[in-house]
Amino acid sequence: MDEETAIQRLRAGDVAGLEFLVLRYQVKALRVANLITRDLPLAEDVVQECFLRLLRSIRSYDGQRPFEPWFLRSVIRAAVRAAKQQARQVYAESENEERWFESLLESGRSAEAEVEAMEDQQRLLDALQKLSPRQRAVLVQRYYLGWSEKEMVTELGLRPGTIKWLLNAARARLRAVLEKGAQDEAC
Repeated sequence: MDEETAIQRLRAGDVAGLEFLVLRYQVKALRVANLITRDLPLAEDVVQECFLRLLRSIRSYDGQRPFEPWFLRSVIRAAVRAAKQQARQVYAESENEERWFESLLESGRSAEAEVEAMEDQQRLLDALQKLSPRQRAVLVQRYYLGWSEKEMVTELGLRPGTIKWLLNAARARLRAVLEKGAQDEAC
């Protein structure tokens, strides 16, 4: 089955179409939502709700446009809303540490290189956490999903100047947070 067939089957009420779309986009949607919310259980809830909403709203999808950006836009919007509503941030450090240790054993990289890479990644994730959900979303769209500014204009329905301003503001804020963190570490 291909994507177009899955969408047609879903429109006809066949849940097998939804199953195909879930299998195809669940991982990417979860990564996007998690990068924005920084809370895996919340991100899972967001993605599940988006797939359920897809089931109810598939008739509004314009088949002339690509499905993936249309669907991921709903995931991004829902993740931004959820992150704004989320009052507290809780992370399962022990699970992260266990996954890191297992990946270190499997990777064959030196422990020093792995630790440095993990520290850099953690600094970036910590800095992203200090951005607003909307700023995180625009950076995820541009750098994780690889959307061009033109695609962002089309998918988000915003003007090119607004997209440029959002990206510039998010990058400037991220840069400032990273520089402040580097200065704090040097002291």
